[in-house]
Amino acid sequence: MQEVTAAILVKAGKLLIARRSATDKPANKWEFPGGKVEVGETPEACLARELKEELGIDVHIGLFLGESCYHYEHGVFRLLAYQTFWDAGDLDPKVHDEIRWVSLNELNHFDFAPADLPFVESLLNGKWDEWARDDAGAN
Repeated sequence: MQEVTAAILVKAGKLLIARRSATDKPANKWEFPGGKVEVGETPEACLARELKEELGIDVHIGLFLGESCYHYEHGVFRLLAYQTFWDAGDLDPKVHDEIRWVSLNELNHFDFAPADLPFVESLLNGKWDEWARDDAGAN
């Protein structure tokens, strides 16, 4: 089972989502950005590294929000979601076709990767409402 991280990043009341390219698996699906945890790396360190490499931003990691396991054709993935705060840098996507800042109300208009769907549901159901409507707690 491959451990993967996901950033639930809120800025000015909007969430950052990213679309995988047509050559990625799952192709053309939206996700919360993150990446694969490397051997000897903590999930938090992974998430900070991946957001720097893939989006060019520096972040700090907040609360662990939950996990989702999904069996894709190409393997089994355990997705770990974390509250994430943008500290510095300009968004410069390197691996995604598109990135967007969306409101909670807009989340259900996007075709998310199956492993990310439980996090979409948690956001839409108000589970993380205390902080997801704004970037309170950011430095």
